[in-house]
Amino acid sequence: MPYRNGQSFVRARQRMVDMQLKPRGIDDPRVLAAMAEVPRHLFVDAALASRAYQDSALPIGEGQTISQPYMVARMTQLLALQGNERVLEIGTGCGYQTAVLSRLCRRVYSIERIRSLHEKAKRNLRRARHANVMLKCGDGMLGWPEYAPFDAILVTAGGFASPCWMEQLKPGGVLVFPEGEGGVHRLVRRRKLADGGIDEERFDACTFVPLLAGVSH
Repeated sequence: MPYRNGQSFVRARQRMVDMQLKPRGIDDPRVLAAMAEVPRHLFVDAALASRAYQDSALPIGEGQTISQPYMVARMTQLLALQGNERVLEIGTGCGYQTAVLSRLCRRVYSIERIRSLHEKAKRNLRRARHANVMLKCGDGMLGWPEYAPFDAILVTAGGFASPCWMEQLKPGGVLVFPEGEGGVHRLVRRRKLADGGIDEERFDACTFVPLLAGVSH
């Protein structure tokens, strides 16, 4: 079995970085280091561990997925984190993207609407020893006003932006999310300007699970 020991996973992560990320334009050294360090296999079911570092999304239950490594790295790189930011994540899922963010900023606040995934993410992040993370089961469309404003917001489901998100960003802060519907999305980065305006850039076409309001228990 190729993935029986931790060293095999270390090699698999480095291959993922060298073969999937660098050739496709991921060049932020801090993002590459985080992707090489976070144990993605701990965030998927044991039966899928041998596929954890493949170039594909994987199921995590409740009709949700863990995004392919490239998309995690791409969205993270678009945030351009320097290390001292407070980041809000909408859609914790299994906690993998949360773990990557936690290595690149001061603190991550992450919201998951599905209770069972929220509990799974708590277990996964505890096992992977990521401490600078605060998790909440709630409606991500409302953001997390108690801890606003944030330096950056990352959304891991496809849809259209909630007005709450830009309201909860600091001036100069960025929102990165997959905009669109029907499984047809495009990565968008919106920066909140000091005068209250918004600067928008559009990037890769992509496919994400749908962004939904409310809480599912």
